[in-house]
Amino acid sequence: MFAAFLAAFFFALNATCATHSVRAVGAQRANLGRLAIAAVLLGLYAHLLGRGFGSASLGWFLLSGVIGMGLGDLGVYAALPLLGSRLTVLMTQCLAAPIAALGEWFWLGTRLTTLQILWGLVILLGVGVAIMPSKASPPRVRIRPIGFLFGLVAACGQGFGALVSRRGMTAAVAAGEQVSNATFGLTAAYHRILAGLVFVIVWYLVLRGLRRLPKDPAAAPGERRNGWRWVLANGLAGPVAGVGCYQWALATTPSGLVLPIAATTPLLAIPIAYWLEGDRPSRRSFVGGAVAVAGCIALAAVR
Repeated sequence: MFAAFLAAFFFALNATCATHSVRAVGAQRANLGRLAIAAVLLGLYAHLLGRGFGSASLGWFLLSGVIGMGLGDLGVYAALPLLGSRLTVLMTQCLAAPIAALGEWFWLGTRLTTLQILWGLVILLGVGVAIMPSKASPPRVRIRPIGFLFGLVAACGQGFGALVSRRGMTAAVAAGEQVSNATFGLTAAYHRILAGLVFVIVWYLVLRGLRRLPKDPAAAPGERRNGWRWVLANGLAGPVAGVGCYQWALATTPSGLVLPIAATTPLLAIPIAYWLEGDRPSRRSFVGGAVAVAGCIALAAVR
């Protein structure tokens, strides 16, 4: 459970870094840059200190990367201009957890207790209260129904990506590998990131061939000078530390428990954004955050 909390923290820090990197170098370069940085750093770690490509779970983690960091991320980026950031995050985070929990139950036979399900739902409720758009704070884009389909794709990508990762863990355990440590988590993260990077490169080349690449807005001179610093921070916080802790958590904990905690990422991003950018949170954010934190404490207690 501790690794899941760490993952949520690093993902929240990554959100701010990602915003700055996209402003500075554009969405396509920022995404490719963060994945490339992560693939190099995690690859060095995996091949020098881990098992490299020698794990029995390799194929499962590569598939998980294609589903979660490939198709899932495409769903997120497609939904953002149609739903806005908060609705997109709400759909992705709050639907991914039950999708993964149900999938793991049917496929791997992992059953959660009634209390675990209850407190997981409390966490998701708190997240929903905190980030749900309202009349006082409406979405900044015109909502289009097709966006909900892309939001579902994003949620399924994250949920099924976690599920396939859990299947990879069972394959590694069956082969006698030690999975309950950070080294295995970082190696699994490397496999997922590598598959996601290849998927994104192929998708980028397809869009470039079709001349459908979106134009990036011009960056301010100060942001452009610091752009690759933000890309480096984005890669370290999200794909390296965040995904590494996320895979470490999935190695020892059912996805139906890990994903509700990971869903608190937008709540953890609120104080970070306030600290780094002066973005003051609303009263409703505090209420939803308190509910989610209470749910996390209770979920850890019944773990």
